[in-house]
Amino acid sequence: MKSIAIKFQKLHPDAQVPSYAHDDDAGADVYTVSDITLQPLHRAAIPTGLAVDIPNGYEIQVRPKSGLALKYGITVLNSPGTVDAGYRGEIQVIMINLGTEAYTFTKGQKIAQLVLKPVVKADYIEGELGTSDRGTGGFGSTGL
Repeated sequence: MKSIAIKFQKLHPDAQVPSYAHDDDAGADVYTVSDITLQPLHRAAIPTGLAVDIPNGYEIQVRPKSGLALKYGITVLNSPGTVDAGYRGEIQVIMINLGTEAYTFTKGQKIAQLVLKPVVKADYIEGELGTSDRGTGGFGSTGL
């Protein structure tokens, strides 16, 4: 598997550099630096205490932890979130509690996964569109 060095800066003394649980994992776990309780149907930006220097041509996608989603209904609200290469502020993860009970994140807990992805820029241009078999069919047009 290809590897690229990504530099993280700790902005908080309890911050942890992201880590992979297994060698073949796509996502590296990222951790919170605070104890935060999230009530049902509420959302919050959960701090990681980290800033990152992403190389040009890449982004980091922020994705949910499947265990939090399945067991507690906790997920990344804007999944996948995007950390752009030029951003140097603290990475915060927008989490939502879709469960029926309050959930407390504890300092040092894994809250999400970070996945490094290449970025391809599109040249958006105006023009006439070609035809396709699907045409303008959307929102269930192929069956539910």
